[in-house]
Amino acid sequence: MTPPRSRNGRPALTTTVRFAPSPTGRLHVGNARTALINWLFARSRSGWVLLRIDDTDLARSDPTLIPVIDADLRWLGLDWDLVARQSERLDDYDQAFERLRAAGRVYACYETSEELDAARRQARAAGRPPLYDRTGLRLGAAERARLEAEGRRPHWRFALPDDPVRFADLIQGEKRFSAGALSDPVVRRADGSPTFLFASAVDDAAFGITHVVRGEDHVTNTAVQIRLMQGLDAAVPAFAHLPLLLDAAGAPLSKRLGSLDLGALQAEGVEPLALASYLAALGTALAPRTIVALGDLLGDFRLEAYGRASPRFDPGALERHSVETLRALPYATVRPRLVASGLTEAGEDFWLAVRPNLGRFAEVAHWWAVCRAALVPVVEDPDYLEQAASLLPDRDLDRPAAEAWIDRLKHATGRKGRALYRPLRLALTGREHGPALGHLLPILGRERVLARLRGQTA
Repeated sequence: MTPPRSRNGRPALTTTVRFAPSPTGRLHVGNARTALINWLFARSRSGWVLLRIDDTDLARSDPTLIPVIDADLRWLGLDWDLVARQSERLDDYDQAFERLRAAGRVYACYETSEELDAARRQARAAGRPPLYDRTGLRLGAAERARLEAEGRRPHWRFALPDDPVRFADLIQGEKRFSAGALSDPVVRRADGSPTFLFASAVDDAAFGITHVVRGEDHVTNTAVQIRLMQGLDAAVPAFAHLPLLLDAAGAPLSKRLGSLDLGALQAEGVEPLALASYLAALGTALAPRTIVALGDLLGDFRLEAYGRASPRFDPGALERHSVETLRALPYATVRPRLVASGLTEAGEDFWLAVRPNLGRFAEVAHWWAVCRAALVPVVEDPDYLEQAASLLPDRDLDRPAAEAWIDRLKHATGRKGRALYRPLRLALTGREHGPALGHLLPILGRERVLARLRGQTA
């Protein structure tokens, strides 16, 4: 039997999560970790992923950042089954608001933002929590008419029930919020636009979200969202709140830390698979694994493995893991990147030869130039290099022949170690260090090797 489907097209009862970035800045590693864990959780259950762009705050949202966010997530290897922009769903929010108003669940408020700020400051100064005092709920029709005659346009709040909110957090355990700890949330601004909390509740209901996995800074929001979804007669998803990442100094990460946004990490040459493995392991007892595909993380993924302590993001550890990951990538994985870099003729032998010496993928271009472009050799010991040239075999330098040549040269000259290799490397590659000569010489080819040993540009 075909499973029932939600009105947004996904099968009902399928595990469905959402990642909901706001286009107010580049994604940083904290955002990326949340997106990744959502993806791993859904995919490990053969579930669905919704990418929801939270762009109803027109004053702060930058539409030019939406394709940037898309590109950053795809660079990390993530994909999704559904995509939605809240700015294109305003009719749905209007309809949901009218249902609440018809049911008497919302009320008009006329305070300005300055008045609300002043009230919050006064409450804090008096040692009280800065909660809304429900002045709007007590206004009579005549008072509302007077305020509107003054030109005030109301914002609307949802009246929270008086009983406590309880939910079982999948990471943090049982949570309880008394009614006195929560403010009636604004659901519609004075300009008619929906707020984040209200639009999120409507969307989670409409798209059949089964699990909300996000940062612990949203725990209080969750209590309010549960009440909103109950007010909309919608199924309440399960919630899991991840501890926020800290930087190396123990301070919270911020999307304004440009060195830790995904664009900066990509520009620095960090391997996306390394970043994914590193972020997936943070906060668990597991160490990052060297993976060659994002799906490699699915087998041992467990949401309950994440603890309640805030893990620290260590750029140095990520750097080391990035190098380890790059040096483990098979040719089939990197071939599209080689082609995209213009190295269409770079084959598997070349990749396997240079891979152990790479710190960044971009370095392959240098080694391809060493192997294929004209190079002025560095001649440090011409007599030794001429002797090496005279011992070259009269056939193609495959790997066994190359290694046999180096062995003959060693025995003929009595050289070893640095004395044996350094003059050869300088002449053949222009550098003191690099890939194993036995692997590199077949790619250079006999004629190029011979010319460079004799000091010729080749």
